[in-house]
Amino acid sequence: MTATETSPHAAVADDVVIDLRLDKLWYGDFFAVRDTHVPITRGTITAFIGPSGCGKSTALRCLNRMNDLVDGFRFAGHVQFQGRDIYHSSIDPVAVRRYIGMVFQQPNPFATSVFKNVAFGLKLNRYRGDYEERVELALRRAALWDEVKDKLHKSGLALSGGQQQRLCIARAIATEPEVLLMDEPCSALDPIATRRIEELMIELKQRYTIVVVTHNLQQAQRVADMTGFMYVDTTKGGRTGYLVEHRPTAELFRHPRSELTKQYIAGAFS
Repeated sequence: MTATETSPHAAVADDVVIDLRLDKLWYGDFFAVRDTHVPITRGTITAFIGPSGCGKSTALRCLNRMNDLVDGFRFAGHVQFQGRDIYHSSIDPVAVRRYIGMVFQQPNPFATSVFKNVAFGLKLNRYRGDYEERVELALRRAALWDEVKDKLHKSGLALSGGQQQRLCIARAIATEPEVLLMDEPCSALDPIATRRIEELMIELKQRYTIVVVTHNLQQAQRVADMTGFMYVDTTKGGRTGYLVEHRPTAELFRHPRSELTKQYIAGAFS
């Protein structure tokens, strides 16, 4: 997965696309996450749930090295994508993000046209094919083409909030990633737009492996195949997030193994 490689694919023994193991993670002197191991399986949606400050977004950002941008970030453990350690010194983080795309909490289209928004990653990665064909394909897969096909050269900022988020999804999938990360992608959207994004996630998992952070427990139950519940350890005066349990979503919600999980899904704390 160096800058000159065309593909990071390597033979793996099973369907685990990403093996996330955060034994200990720090931001400077802050001990942020411990004991979090989540294998992410191809063609599934994995959700991270838990109270604020438990490390859900930190874990998610580790999957495509977004935490590299935070001063003092370091961790013990590994993140293996297709059997390769993405934190190895030979790996280019930009190349990682070519194969592991991300959609953020707030829709963040660029202040340019719909077309240029979607084509951004293609240009960054020096795509040599037909840009118009690839942009249309991405917009179709993001269920946005019919709404914007006559507005391709108008500003993406003129779209509604839900359309902007789908535009960001189109931008993320235009480069044909293996994995799509979503950090609370519906938190800024109304219920109708939220349901459309959820429907889209279920459609997209036919092509991409998806990992989503959500505070909406009903959303996790509606879309996720696997769910990891994280909590905050305050026993030593700090606030260190950790994984309590990671199981098939229906099992976790119906028969939680941990009393903490049971209390959280019952609404005892948030």
